[in-house]
Amino acid sequence: MIENLPPCPKCSCAYTYEMNALVVCPECGHEWVPAEEGEPGADAAGERVVRDSVGNVLQDGDTVTVVKALKVKGSASGIKAGTKVRNIRLVDGVDGHDIDCRIEGFGAMQLKSSVVKKA
Repeated sequence: MIENLPPCPKCSCAYTYEMNALVVCPECGHEWVPAEEGEPGADAAGERVVRDSVGNVLQDGDTVTVVKALKVKGSASGIKAGTKVRNIRLVDGVDGHDIDCRIEGFGAMQLKSSVVKKA
């Protein structure tokens, strides 16, 4: 359990609370994994750390598995849960999409790290 909970990084609300491994903001609903030291989302060297849905650290070239079904615009069928994605690249994407990858049958796309887990 964390002694002093950090304020919300999105809305700066001071009334955050802990739920399992996450810290939750009651005002805006933002959920995040608190960093042990330094700024949120960075390791001790100051580099950005991307974590999957269960907290494993992701790196370029990893293989991940999609943990929930995803809808894809322009496609009759979406990406099914359990789909393996090989050779990911970590990027500073738009709107939280921080994984750049190629999925068989769909082509190149970006995913959020919160919908995958390391295989």
